[in-house]
Amino acid sequence: MTYLETTAKFYAEAAATPQVGLCCISTPPMQYPDLKIPEIIYQMNYGCGTTIHPTELTGLPTVLYIGVGGGLEALQFAYFCRRPAAVIAVDPVREMREAATRNLQLAAQQNPWFETSFVKILEGDAFNLPVPDASVDVVAQNCLFNIFEPADLQKALKEVYRVLKPKGRLIMSDPIATREIPAHLQADERLRAMCISGAITYSDYTQHLVDAGFGQVEIRDRRPYRLLDTYSFNLDHPLLLESLDSVSFKVPIPSDGACIFTGKTAIYQGREESLDDHAGHVLLRGNPIAVCDKTATKLGSQFPQEVIITDSTWHYNGGGCC
Repeated sequence: MTYLETTAKFYAEAAATPQVGLCCISTPPMQYPDLKIPEIIYQMNYGCGTTIHPTELTGLPTVLYIGVGGGLEALQFAYFCRRPAAVIAVDPVREMREAATRNLQLAAQQNPWFETSFVKILEGDAFNLPVPDASVDVVAQNCLFNIFEPADLQKALKEVYRVLKPKGRLIMSDPIATREIPAHLQADERLRAMCISGAITYSDYTQHLVDAGFGQVEIRDRRPYRLLDTYSFNLDHPLLLESLDSVSFKVPIPSDGACIFTGKTAIYQGREESLDDHAGHVLLRGNPIAVCDKTATKLGSQFPQEVIITDSTWHYNGGGCC
């Protein structure tokens, strides 16, 4: 049995018998006015963070959600995109599709604004998305891509890039590892299905996004997710996993490399009123400006006395320059 077959079996079981806290959720999902979430959907919340970022959902976008789970985020996306088939939810596991269908029918009974036609549930997987090229505004996945081995991860990201419209965005939430996961854990297919042993490091994660063609990546959140202790996982030292929320844009990669925003700012403190680096960035004295990590490194190197570069906050939400 391959790791993908193990994963499918694992989530078929989770569809039949909800496993509360499967992905280590310690806080309830974000609440919105007039949105009531049935208890069964709460119990089937198998994500490690959230892909619901209202700033990315203006203009009634078409959303493709990969891995429907219990239907939580499909319902939340529908809250912002209230029209038939505005949310396309794709899942390879029949039991999970059926459970999500039942759950969304319950949600329709509790939410007068919601119609089940708002969410279209399709059979499919991340490697063969059942939609045409450049047909959706947003693709989202929560705690799924971390299960894939590197070659499959790259294949899935390329497939996402195919279906996104130009300037479309990929919203993801995945566990990442603060150091490389040991081989004996990576080989454990059930731990991989549980969103534990497939996690890769932050640098590898973002590099996969760039390799797939995404020219801009914004980090929305980064926080502790789960500690792998020495007793349960046969480790010499504990290994911390983190949850990373990101938004990646289908825009060309600049000639000097992709722009990755992690919450850094540049602050000019020189004698003049402003500083022009002649590369598209004008800094007013004393005014912090959000910059991508690439620009932060260049400014810090070129103007070490005049420009202060702040640390990454890991909570970037637009604005600034690259």
